Amino acid sequence: MGEYLNSKIKNWSVEDRPREKLLKQGIQYLSNTELLALLIGSGTREMNAVELARMILLSAGNNLNELAKASVDELVKIKGIGEAKAITLVAALELGARKGRSYSDEKVIIKSSQTAFDILHPLMGELEHEEFWIVIMNRAHRVLNSIKISQGGLTGTVIDTRMILKHALDKKATSLIVSHNHPSGNKKPSEADINITRKIKNAAALMDISLLDHIIIAGTSYFSFADEGLLI
Repeated sequence: MGEYLNSKIKNWSVEDRPREKLLKQGIQYLSNTELLALLIGSGTREMNAVELARMILLSAGNNLNELAKASVDELVKIKGIGEAKAITLVAALELGARKGRSYSDEKVIIKSSQTAFDILHPLMGELEHEEFWIVIMNRAHRVLNSIKISQGGLTGTVIDTRMILKHALDKKATSLIVSHNHPSGNKKPSEADINITRKIKNAAALMDISLLDHIIIAGTSYFSFADEGLLI
């Protein structure tokens, strides 16, 4: 077993090499470890690329979402990962995150708070800082765009009501949903959350724009002002 683990990828059978496996079977048949091994390209004297990739995953608890939060400085602390490999990993994981976020640009129709959450979660669900986004829609509640309004720290972000309305008016939106995340994981709205929701709703109404909901995202769960009857 030890001899197997210490062998180099180039000495493995063709079927076992991630690169050849991808070409012969398709990328969908590669494990997360094998995909990471392709990205880092080579291992060290002590371990091959697959073993190194396995160690990288272990450092993140075998959780890709956790690995995606790692910075270059954090990755280079792993033995065998230099700056070049770390940069490659960070870039690849960011591309994956952006692919997930691109869902929010599809022209979907908002039918419920769950639909809104499905759009917004890829944008904010895993962040360690707070962001504030809006989803603007036409009369049929079809999404026109999702726009980040502001970004803050661990406990808050500044929200400019005028900027929200400007984006909505520029796109000729007739309705909107606002949303922000709670990195703490507590989805309960604060008094400030309630006050800003009321302020945005009243300002939007002056422009004949309906505020349909305020979604607070806390990890994989959410709080909907509309569902809880707080949009009064």
